[in-house]
Amino acid sequence: MQSETSSKSAISFEDFKEQVLSDYKLAVTSRECSLLGRREVLTGKAKFGIFGDGKEVPQLAWAKVFQNGDFRSGYYRDQTFMMAIGALNIQQFFAGLYATTDIEQEPSSAGRQMGGHFATHSLNEDGTWKNLMQQKNSSADISPTAGQMPRLLGLAQASKIYRNVEGIDAEKFSNNGNEIAWGTIGNASTSEGLFWETINAAGVLQVPMVMNVWDDEYGISVHARHQTTKENISEVLKGFQRDAGENNGYEIFTVNGWDYPALIDTYEQASKLAREEHIPVLIHVQQLTQPQGHSTSGSHERYKSEERLQWEREYDCNVKMREWMIETNIATDEELQEIEKEIKKLVRDGKKAAWEAHGKPVKQEAQNLLPLLDEVAAASSKKDFILQLKKEVAENREPLKRDLLATARKALRYLIGEDSAAKNELISWIESYRKAIQPQYSSHLYSGSEFNALKIDPVAPTYEDKNEDVDARLILRDNFDKIFEKYPETLIFGEDTGEIGDVNQGLEGLQEKYGELRIADTGIREATILGQGIGMAMRGLRPIAEIQYLDYLLYSLQIMSDDLATLQYRTKGKQKAPLIIRTRGHRLEGIWHSGSPMGGILNLIRGIHVLVPRNMTKAAGFYNTLLESDEPALVIESLNGYRLKEKMPNNLGEFKTALGVVETLKVGADITLVSYGSTLRLVEQAARELLEVGIDAEVIDVQSLLPFDLNHDIVESVAKTNRLLVIDEDVPGGASAFIIQKVMEEQDAWKYLDSKPQTLTAKDHRPAYGTDGDYFSKPSVEDIFEKVYEIMNEAEPDKFPQLR
Repeated sequence: MQSETSSKSAISFEDFKEQVLSDYKLAVTSRECSLLGRREVLTGKAKFGIFGDGKEVPQLAWAKVFQNGDFRSGYYRDQTFMMAIGALNIQQFFAGLYATTDIEQEPSSAGRQMGGHFATHSLNEDGTWKNLMQQKNSSADISPTAGQMPRLLGLAQASKIYRNVEGIDAEKFSNNGNEIAWGTIGNASTSEGLFWETINAAGVLQVPMVMNVWDDEYGISVHARHQTTKENISEVLKGFQRDAGENNGYEIFTVNGWDYPALIDTYEQASKLAREEHIPVLIHVQQLTQPQGHSTSGSHERYKSEERLQWEREYDCNVKMREWMIETNIATDEELQEIEKEIKKLVRDGKKAAWEAHGKPVKQEAQNLLPLLDEVAAASSKKDFILQLKKEVAENREPLKRDLLATARKALRYLIGEDSAAKNELISWIESYRKAIQPQYSSHLYSGSEFNALKIDPVAPTYEDKNEDVDARLILRDNFDKIFEKYPETLIFGEDTGEIGDVNQGLEGLQEKYGELRIADTGIREATILGQGIGMAMRGLRPIAEIQYLDYLLYSLQIMSDDLATLQYRTKGKQKAPLIIRTRGHRLEGIWHSGSPMGGILNLIRGIHVLVPRNMTKAAGFYNTLLESDEPALVIESLNGYRLKEKMPNNLGEFKTALGVVETLKVGADITLVSYGSTLRLVEQAARELLEVGIDAEVIDVQSLLPFDLNHDIVESVAKTNRLLVIDEDVPGGASAFIIQKVMEEQDAWKYLDSKPQTLTAKDHRPAYGTDGDYFSKPSVEDIFEKVYEIMNEAEPDKFPQLR
């Protein structure tokens, strides 16, 4: 189904005619998929449909200049393009619509995303990289509008890095940076802040990014006059147009989406400019239509006038291409009618094959369940009830997996108090079926490869007597120096990261040593800093994206949550972005420089490791571990720890901190105190003061929140002390609630407790400015002391009389 039309070259009219006909067949095929797909949703076979009808012809022109090694970062209207590059066929299109969980049948997401969300496979079965230069690439789509934009920036920047940084093994990823990152977006979604942030950043960075704007004048039901100043995004962006030899910027093209020859010429120009000169390009494709409206959730007749609907019928890109073909004697009306008739049948056959393949495994399993229900019924006093369940399965012509499992579990209810071989067999069927099916919906949240971070063995830092105590920032700086020396594909970027070596001097002098591309300053734009990292990581680089303060992570949290955290999951392990996010946070001064929004972070970024080192040696060890893994992670350095003294290790760049492993900092017998990050220093101080009144507390550093205490060491401590207090500077119900749930439910620590488990957290409000603000907003040494004493008073009032 791949498009065969070449770019400009000396070919005969017959060859040209053949190529144009091939394009038209693709356009008609895609349109028929959209039309039939909508009917499949309306009949209930699919849950939801959002299609690319009305955008077929410009996507054909785009596909002609899209080369091996290039990347797409698009949205859910690009089915024609995916067909044109050979990455999607009819049966796969419908398998996506039906949410088929077989990755071979539905290669974009194995049914984990709505239809219209596309991806190619970047990884082999073992998680290693394919040769991305031998294929045309599409990064996995997400639904949030404009969410694809930050990633697009990084995909483009990777070409700049590969072209300009020496020493990187680029064989599988780049040919001297000649690859283009191509973006697509609907005109209405250009209203999103992520679009503007990315457009500005790409203009500053001057990267080979081509941005396609598909303009059909509407955003769902809302007209462009409510979306865009002047109702025209290319008009608004004229200030970004580059000046001849004076100022860098964009090249901007406008073209009508129904004009096949003009589209081909436009895309050839855009490709040449971006590929050779490494400049960003905007292509505003105007006068497009949306023949079926926004999606299957509504009808566009409700909000478009009859005049507009008539115009759309006349200027439909497929209709206009058809007219042009007849006018230029490429084909007759009769020939095209015959082609269209054949394609209708082809699409119907592909849809039928997809539906049969989708339902076949479930129907086969239903046939296995039916005789088992017969056996169970025959051995049960509730025979009639079980046979009724069997009847419902037998009469269900299109059973779902959930139907089978729900039926088996309901049958088991009727067997309460009974004992038979058939019952045991039913229990076995339920367990084995769940074990087989559940991973189809749950697997690959984290890496399944040998490079999973949890498989990397820790290496302790080593010291000699002569090793001196230094400012902790120097351990980070010198460790980063070893990292950039060892890994030429590693780079770091962020606000104040480059010239001054970050706000806490953890990168001091490294830009001068390794250059401005590897140790780089960025603008104040956290979302696209994250996007740079995601895109470059998807192309084989090892970026470290620095967000200056933990509080400002909120600017990029949507990208972390919707894109990075879900990438392995939504591609079922076929794409990865091993991005390291570096930030600093916790206790300092003021509402926006001392926040600890850990509860929100933990809830929103499952799929990314969350690491909370208490000092810079631990942080450096995490960076060393992560650079040997293929997973994304967030490392939160303690903001008030850079000038504290730590001993300089001998084995910089080599020692590794294990993920998911806690550390006991003080052994005790009376109560287990659990915390992390900067607060640990207060906990340790309180533990020393508690000894003065006869309370011997055990202090445990969590170190890693995602994953959390994989060895269940905390429960071992609670089994000894019989009491638990979690101290956290997040708000009540935040990370402390997460920790309590893990320890109580997963580790079953409740059965060892002699006192109720408790938390000591920050107040509900944000911390006020100044040292007093910190003291009255977050747990203090006195708060910890008194809370522990209160717990011990309740347990042993004679030994520990009330403080007040």
